[in-house]
Amino acid sequence: MSEDTQRPAAPAEPADAVTTPDAHTEPAANPGAPKPAEGDSDRWSQTLRDIVGGSAAISVLAVFLALVVGAILIAFTDENVQKASVYLFARPADMFAAVWDSVSGAYSALFQGSIYNFRRPGFAAGIRPLTETLTFATPLIAAGLGVGLAFRVGMFNIGGRGQMLIAAASAGWVAFALDLPAGIHLIVAVLAGLVGGALWGGIVGLLKARTGAHEVIVTIMLNFVALYLVSYLLRTPGLLQEPGSSNPQTPPMKPTAVFPDLLGPTYNLHAGFLTVVAATIFVWWLLSRSNLGFQFRAVGENPNAAQVAGINVKSVYVSAMLISGGLVGLAGINQVLGTVTTGFGAGIDANIGFDAITVALLGRSRPWGIFFAGVLFGAFKAGGFSMQAAEGVPIDIVLVVQSLIVLFIAAPPLVRAIFRLPTPGTKSKSRLNVTKEVAAR
Repeated sequence: MSEDTQRPAAPAEPADAVTTPDAHTEPAANPGAPKPAEGDSDRWSQTLRDIVGGSAAISVLAVFLALVVGAILIAFTDENVQKASVYLFARPADMFAAVWDSVSGAYSALFQGSIYNFRRPGFAAGIRPLTETLTFATPLIAAGLGVGLAFRVGMFNIGGRGQMLIAAASAGWVAFALDLPAGIHLIVAVLAGLVGGALWGGIVGLLKARTGAHEVIVTIMLNFVALYLVSYLLRTPGLLQEPGSSNPQTPPMKPTAVFPDLLGPTYNLHAGFLTVVAATIFVWWLLSRSNLGFQFRAVGENPNAAQVAGINVKSVYVSAMLISGGLVGLAGINQVLGTVTTGFGAGIDANIGFDAITVALLGRSRPWGIFFAGVLFGAFKAGGFSMQAAEGVPIDIVLVVQSLIVLFIAAPPLVRAIFRLPTPGTKSKSRLNVTKEVAAR
């Protein structure tokens, strides 16, 4: 019986030859050809799995899921849909038609309010919504770059509000208090704002490096310090308050210190957009091509290993927060010198410091990813008002969509489970089973 049970095991080699015929048949004619072809197919298959299940695909699908949920909320809040739902079983077509009209009308208004308005005659008038989107996106991109840079170093910079306020106060004071030639005045104001934001962020890095203070606690506290400090300066005559006024507001910015318009006075897009494009290129070069950027990434991956490798981790923390604060401060500069040139108050940050966290998360802390994520959220801001005006959609729906994007971005396994996407770096189940069978034999 033992021989009978062992004899059927003899055809194992033919069975193996059937499952992997290339390994036994084709090499006789050309031993070197099949293996590279099989290796190339495996490599392309693995690459495709990594792309489909990678972070970029997750970001796109997160936006798609958020829009789908937003469409459901739009339909539920629409009055016509609610009326049609009363006689749903009697006339279901009316219900579906009302849902389609509400959702398509809302998202059409979102598109025409943020990208291109087909109702306006002429191309120049049609692209004005796009310029509005880029104007809204400008401070979001700048602040998102600062937050994303801190993320790459392993630090959580949620002090964007404070850094923006200090940068806005510094740039604004130079813009309305000093008399300088055109061009030079703008450069000095921008530099003053960058220095103010960098120093405010550098305090966080210095405290973390010297005392080990957690940057989340420090940035939260510095937000309140900056808010009340700027509020005091705005209420004190001779400092930031406009002379002869009792309102906590600055004088208007002088024309020599204001960002010039890029496309003329009929569009709101100003040269501040070019500064964030330059900032994006700078951050990309810093992280990808410079020695300092390598140190940033090394510390972000593993600060202990980086220190063993000879990197001064404390110096990296200080440098990273200086640059991060300057980038976030660039958002405050754009608010003061490009958007609100008639004087500003303590609400100049417009919650951009916290929205920048969402932009950095959606952009996966990559410079160009943050750039396009900022444009997307700028489109939400610009088109949200059109949705509300044209279709009566509550503006809160846009905020819900933005929040859902963050939720799905923070839960990649959920997105992969919904769309049945593979996890990057893993082999397919069929190939994994074949590998296990071959290893067992």
